[in-house]
Amino acid sequence: MKKRKFLPLFHIIFLSCSLTISGKTLSEARADGPDFRDHLAGVGNNDPRQRVDVRQMPWAAIGRVQTEQGSRCTGFLISPTVVETAAHCLWNSATHRFVPSSIVHFLLAYSAGQYAAHARVKEYIIPPGYTPLQEEQKAGLDKATLLLDHPIARPETIFHVDATQNDIKAGNPVVLGGYEQNKPDVITADVNCQITGISRDLSGHPLLAHNCAGTHGSSGAPLLTNTRDGWQVLGIQTLAHGNEAGGFAVSLLKAPDTSSQP
Repeated sequence: MKKRKFLPLFHIIFLSCSLTISGKTLSEARADGPDFRDHLAGVGNNDPRQRVDVRQMPWAAIGRVQTEQGSRCTGFLISPTVVETAAHCLWNSATHRFVPSSIVHFLLAYSAGQYAAHARVKEYIIPPGYTPLQEEQKAGLDKATLLLDHPIARPETIFHVDATQNDIKAGNPVVLGGYEQNKPDVITADVNCQITGISRDLSGHPLLAHNCAGTHGSSGAPLLTNTRDGWQVLGIQTLAHGNEAGGFAVSLLKAPDTSSQP
């Protein structure tokens, strides 16, 4: 597979709603913000995103991750009690610490003030060594696993992590949808995009490069492909190009089976 050079930090931006990068504070996605803007990072001039129906899969397994401090991102279920999102969504840029789990909430299939279920996060897990302060070196670790305080979905309304490295090929069709800056109260999605290759952060951690449109607020959204067996999650959206559609996702792949190895 063709590898792509990792873009330097000044060419990419976090996609969560309230973060500080290189001394520049990104605007929080607010419900009363404008519907359209002349330019959205990660989207480009020709916006292909469309509103989708959260009552239907795959969108029914996606929800909004939000904290009591006001930050909002996207997340998705991989079990009735487990949500995946981007780790930087849980970062408090003022204190340079991750927020406590007690102030994190997940609203499943959130849409215009309504949602299918709500749960609090009782605990979350972030890969050792990850910090948004070293994103160029640690971008491939930018993921968080949220453990909910009770089950909120049936097994058919979750994604299974069963993709392998062999499923990742440049040109593979994918979709990306989340709660984005200019429409933070509904899911908008690019349903016609592709994987463009594999990139790596400066420490060598892999990232999936894609050309899907997605801007602030889509951090934590699943990068999905549709297979004969249903929707398959390939990665977690974390970074975007500054001036064109596309970005990077942390890979979320099935662990290799080592049971037959000596």
